[in-house]
Amino acid sequence: MDTFVFIFLWRCVKIASKDKDLYINEQIRAKEVMVIGPNGEQLGVKPIKDALTLASYAGFDLVLMNPKGTPPVCKIMDYNRYKYESKKKQKENLKKQREANLDMKEYRLSVSIDIHDFNTRVTNATKYLQKGHKVKVSVRFKGREMAHTHLGKDVLIRFAEAVKEVSTVEMQPKLDGRFMTMILAPIKEK
Repeated sequence: MDTFVFIFLWRCVKIASKDKDLYINEQIRAKEVMVIGPNGEQLGVKPIKDALTLASYAGFDLVLMNPKGTPPVCKIMDYNRYKYESKKKQKENLKKQREANLDMKEYRLSVSIDIHDFNTRVTNATKYLQKGHKVKVSVRFKGREMAHTHLGKDVLIRFAEAVKEVSTVEMQPKLDGRFMTMILAPIKEK
């Protein structure tokens, strides 16, 4: 019996030292708490000792979920599993957020682009557009190419025509300094 109590207390200290956001087991200082069972059922308002006894008999931890409630709300659960699942959800949310921020890809072309390089960029842009992201295509003019901006516009229009099955032109080619840019958006499926 003594080793069980020791292991139980050691587990509480070990878990509590890792994370400070939720109080568990003996860290809870309230006299009475509203207890929620492991399956989500309400067990009613109980003294803290009775709630800890219920949690230990079930083999779980007593976790303080809402300390500001009257009475404070505690749930009987496996705290390690709860932390694991919350970290997993947090990683998933970060992954989704990164995907949302990467919705614009830029491809740089030149006035004298080779046909193979052009086709490679068209293929990559098509794949990216099929995923539902936008594409920004730009042409940089070097030196005397600034006198022949119509050649850059022709390259951009040819690029737009090459990916017209999966995209629409959101912003027509526009000259801005030494760059001419155009934005392509994926076709919305109905």
